[in-house]
Amino acid sequence: MPPLENATHPRNQNLTGILFMCAGVALLCANDALAKGLMDHYSPIQIIFMRNSIALPFATLLALKMGGIHALRSNRVGVHFMRTVIWITATILFFTSIHLMGLAEATALAFVAPLFITAISALVIAPVGWRRWIAVVIGFVGVLVIVRPGAATFEPVSLLPIATAFTYALLMLSARLLDPRESMWTLLFYLSLTSAILSGCVVWYFWTPIRVEDLGLFVAIAFVGTGGMTMITQAFRLAEAPTVAPFDYTALIWATGLGWYFWGETPDVLTFVGAAIITASGLFVIFRESKVEAQS
Repeated sequence: MPPLENATHPRNQNLTGILFMCAGVALLCANDALAKGLMDHYSPIQIIFMRNSIALPFATLLALKMGGIHALRSNRVGVHFMRTVIWITATILFFTSIHLMGLAEATALAFVAPLFITAISALVIAPVGWRRWIAVVIGFVGVLVIVRPGAATFEPVSLLPIATAFTYALLMLSARLLDPRESMWTLLFYLSLTSAILSGCVVWYFWTPIRVEDLGLFVAIAFVGTGGMTMITQAFRLAEAPTVAPFDYTALIWATGLGWYFWGETPDVLTFVGAAIITASGLFVIFRESKVEAQS
């Protein structure tokens, strides 16, 4: 996940940042696994609504504690709502993909998001060097290795996590429209608030009575999802972005383990090969961009 704030961080804080990043990634993978289980009985919209409605009081208290009453104010509320529409779209796409395909495979394909960010930035914001363009192309070769278009094993559902990555890239780039004076706690609060409001406007069309045995799962997904986002945010506050960003790819380990343990999913060799190509390309883009920033 790209950093939400820029800062200079002492080296002795990098290890703490890495630990926060790894913990946050693990929690978000648990969030995905819970969503995959809940998708057997509930729509993505209902899961989003329940998760954010339960998390909203927690996010509000956290914002107040960390930033005071000012953390609940924003000069660009419309931008928050616009970004939440993108966020909900990405979440629906990803939840649907992990419901219909393996958790590890969907996660690997979704990791082309940094490559989409680089490509879109080069086209509409500022040009990038040829090395990063080569990394983008190689990364999408990794996508082809996993998806295998034209092969007998090709499934159109594999396009969903790729669409998720593209939508997520738009979300990250739209962060440029936010007020730079707003803290991360403000972003967390408004993400929970606007997600609850927007999903609540349509959730009744998709509502399924909640089973008693699933109440604990909804509470769990609210806390692990919010906790994961908070920890990753804190990781970028504590440590240098190029130091912690690569540890986002530890999600592939968690997704593979959770998919195998709960659903007996075992990715084939080509999926691992494609995931390795995507990961290597993403890491190169991260390090290359940090080097370019250091030289500018």
